[in-house]
Amino acid sequence: MAERRVNVGWAEGLHARPASIFVRATTASGVPVTIAKAGGDPVNAASMLAVLGLGAQGGEEVVLASEADGAEAALDRLAKLVAEGLEELPETV
Repeated sequence: MAERRVNVGWAEGLHARPASIFVRATTASGVPVTIAKAGGDPVNAASMLAVLGLGAQGGEEVVLASEADGAEAALDRLAKLVAEGLEELPETV
C-alpha cells in the first residue's frame, strides 16, 4: 500500500473550499484514495461529506493511502496539494 503523511497547509483546515479542491483533485486522479487523521480511521477521499467529517485542522497531520495502480504518482500530487494548501487545482492533477 502506498502512503503519504502530510500536514494540512490550509490555515482553515480541510473545510468547505479546501475540501472541495481536494475532493475534485482526488476524483480527477482516477485512483481510489483514502484519507485519515493520523491514528484515525480512513475515509474515502473522493467523498466531500467524508472529508468534511474528518475535521482536519490546519497544520494537522493526515495520511493519504491507496493500493491501486498509479497510486504513487497520484498520492504525490495530492500530498503536494494538501501540504501547500493550494487555492486551485494545479494543471498536473
